[in-house]
Amino acid sequence: MKSPLPLLFFMTEISCPARAVPLLSPLRHRCQWATTLLLLLIPWFRANGNSLLRVDIPGLNLHLFGQTLRIEELYLVLLFSLALTLGFLLITLLLGRVWCGWFCPQTTLTDLAEWFAKRLGLRGKKQQAGKIMQQAVLQLVHLFLAFLVSANLLWYFIEPQRFFSQLVTGQLHYAALIFLLLAALLVYLDLALVRRLMCSELCPYGRFQTALADQATLTLHLPPTELERCIECGSCVRVCPMEIDIRRGYQVECINCGRCLDACRQVMAKRNQPGLINYTFGTAGEGVRALLNLRTLLLSLATLILIVILLLAVYNRPAVSLKIAVSHTAASRELKDGNRATFFNAWVNNRSSQKATYHIAARQADNREALPLRGRASDFVLEAGENLRIDFILVAPVPSSQLEVEFILLDRTGNELAITSALIK
Repeated sequence: MKSPLPLLFFMTEISCPARAVPLLSPLRHRCQWATTLLLLLIPWFRANGNSLLRVDIPGLNLHLFGQTLRIEELYLVLLFSLALTLGFLLITLLLGRVWCGWFCPQTTLTDLAEWFAKRLGLRGKKQQAGKIMQQAVLQLVHLFLAFLVSANLLWYFIEPQRFFSQLVTGQLHYAALIFLLLAALLVYLDLALVRRLMCSELCPYGRFQTALADQATLTLHLPPTELERCIECGSCVRVCPMEIDIRRGYQVECINCGRCLDACRQVMAKRNQPGLINYTFGTAGEGVRALLNLRTLLLSLATLILIVILLLAVYNRPAVSLKIAVSHTAASRELKDGNRATFFNAWVNNRSSQKATYHIAARQADNREALPLRGRASDFVLEAGENLRIDFILVAPVPSSQLEVEFILLDRTGNELAITSALIK
């Protein structure tokens, strides 16, 4: 015999007007839009003449929010990577799979594809049969989204303005073009065939988060004490994009999107009762107090320390750097006056936010006697963030054993900005 509860629920729905209830869906949609716009627009915004975040592979630079990190500053990149990793672990430990349901681009793209399918009348499998024109339009939408995502990934390596210019004129590097096409193909196949299967079966983050979850992790669940109030309407199951039943307890497939929470609130509001499903930190009902545990506090402290160290290292580094090396392509030679000419290569990196003029001087390390330089060693101009290679010749006495030479980088007013040394044998 079927339960009379669904019938009673519908009778109650007719007799009682629905009251307004706070829903999470509008907030979730705003978070998805904000994340999407942020990912799309970051490469377009500039600071100190460069993109806010871009990896410059030809120049071996990382442009990071107005700072330009050279390849020789890999320790800063390492600090940034460690801080990012610990921050990711901390967010995962605290918020669980809220990232998946609220911010993940995969979820946003899938939601968008399903929204277009619904607008075209292609939501269910039965509805898809016989609608060839709508199917064609939907595939075009998938292709557009796929190329947009693929291009957006490239913008973090190639400036968007230069990307479109080279794409239109056919000058885009073949490696970038291959990446554009392959990434677009993968995203298209994801939208056309995979979709939610990526979250439930293929994405490792859900399994990874399960290993990190503890009593302080934010969880979307239906407490066992509320099950007796459940009227078995099935609304939470019907709206779940992962097709799971939250009434069966925590499941790794749950992406914490909150759709079931909204559905339950709306249903129970018609009975003048609060919803049964809630977000809580942990499953023991401790609330925010569950965050005050040793594991969370230690990870938060480590993340904060790394961020502070990174900020201090980035903003306290010298405004300009100088590297000197004896040339390996030109051998030193004796001059008629008895001195020796040694060929050097120098790399000067202007880390400041303004264009500047520099020159290089040389002196003996022991008696600080000035040594002449020939070549392009004076009055060279570097743009903000620019790295320049300079070739010059040092003229010095022939040493009996070896001679230590100090090279000084000076600005236009004669201030010493950087000093490095080299040995001449």
